[in-house]
This record gives sequence, structure tokens and C-alpha cells, in this order.
Amino acid sequence: MSAETAASHGPSAGEYIVHHLAHWQNRPMKGVIDFGVYNIDSIIWSVLIGIVGCWLLYKAAKNATSGVPGRFQAAVEFLFEMVDNQAKAIIHNAESRKVVAPLALIVFVWIFLLNAMDLLPVDLLPKIWEWFTGVRGGDPHHAYMRVVPTADLSTTLGMSISVLLMCLYYNIKIKGAGGWVHELFTAPFGAHPLLWPVNFIMQLIEFAAKTVSHGMRLFGNMYAGELVFMLIALMGGAAAASMSGILLPVGHVLAGTIWAIFHILIITLQAFIFMMLALVYIGQAHDAH
Repeated sequence: MSAETAASHGPSAGEYIVHHLAHWQNRPMKGVIDFGVYNIDSIIWSVLIGIVGCWLLYKAAKNATSGVPGRFQAAVEFLFEMVDNQAKAIIHNAESRKVVAPLALIVFVWIFLLNAMDLLPVDLLPKIWEWFTGVRGGDPHHAYMRVVPTADLSTTLGMSISVLLMCLYYNIKIKGAGGWVHELFTAPFGAHPLLWPVNFIMQLIEFAAKTVSHGMRLFGNMYAGELVFMLIALMGGAAAASMSGILLPVGHVLAGTIWAIFHILIITLQAFIFMMLALVYIGQAHDAH
């Protein structure tokens, strides 16, 4: 089959998925690990959705009334009370909660909105981007543009590393530099000098394991959800190409609807889990061993 014929028939299922899993990057990667490459699409959508989330919270605070609240205000107040109660249960330092509780609220709203981008049709925003810019990812595909930043490992690990930095900050702030260093070498197995290297290595492993698992959990769930939506989109493409059979189009609609409804629970749950783990890890930084 010639290149022109292949282009006219569109990409295969494998090519479609591989293309949709590719990021818009500043330059091609030269190796498996290349720290000079960054995903422009993840950065753009993370910033834009972050601005939208801050605007929604600002609007709720600005329009808040002391009377009977509207639906939007009631939802935000419910969310605020939920996060505040969780922060009080985990972090007992009232001064720390003045920073950590609002941060936890922002984290939940931000990640929820980032996750919710997965509910948009797979090809919608990449196609719109192509129409406005004329930038294509290579014929017969549309532009490279992944719109779910939490399905990008660099994004979720960046978030978990930010939580790690806050844990280090509060370890030093609450315990003092000397107290934290003492804890690094004496916990969890005791203060005997022979155990200092073992304790220190265990502490490093704990920090690394918590950070990696924190980011990987969110990434894994959203990446899997994105793949399912791509498979459903392929089913829709097959249905459009062969409308003589009724079962495939009906199956596409049913599968897409059921998975979207179920995915609403997933995106909410993953945002809540990430927020709770952030509170737990920061709360552990306040505890002395």
C-alpha cells in the first residue's frame, strides 16, 4: 500500500494510540532519559487549569453570602469544611494548618480539574489546536497535544516532589536542623552508633518510596483511564467506518457513557487520595520519633 493510500485510510489502531500517547515537546529526545526535554502540552494545560481553579475559588469567596448559600457556594463550603476537618485530624499544629489546609484545598481542586480533562473527547482539543495553528503531528495524524497532565509522569512526580520539599521544610521548622538530623540517624531502630548508617539509609528509602509511589499512583490511574478512552474512540471510528452493523455503534455509545460515569468517581477519588497522602506525609514531618 502506498503512503498516499495509507494516509487516505487514516492511521491504524496502533498508530492512533502511539500518536495520542506522544507529547508536544520542545525537541526530540536523544535518549531514554533526557532532562533537556520537557512536555509543553502538560505545562500549558497545568497552568491554564490551575488558573481556572484559582478563579473558581476566588469567585466563590468573593460572592459568598451569610444567608442561604447557592449551589456553587454550598459545594465550595462543603469542600472547604471537608479539607479543613481532614487537616485538623492529621496536623495538630494550628500555625502549620494556616498554610497546609489551603494548600490541600488547592491541590484537590487542581488535580480534580486536571483529571476531568480526561472526560473530553480524545480528539477534540488536538483537532482544535490543529485548526488554529496549522501544526500537525505528521500526516495522517493531527497535532501532538495531550490534554491530561496527570497522565504525564513528569507532572505527577513534580507534584509529589513538591510535597517532599514541604515535608523537608516542616521537618526542619518543627524539629530544628539538629533535631531532624538526629532523627535521620537514630530512627527507626535506635540511637546506637552501629545503627546510624542503617537508620540513615532506611530514612532515605522511606522518603524516596513515599515520593515515587505518591506520583506513580496518580499517574498510573489516569494513564490507564486515558488508554480506555482511546480504545473507546477507536471503537467509534470503526463504527463510523462500518455503519451497516448496529451493534458496534451502540456498543461504542454504551461503553463511552458507562466508562465516563465511572471515571467521574475515579478522577474524584484520585484527587482526594493525593490530597490525603500529602496531608499525611506533612503531618508525619511534625511527629517526633
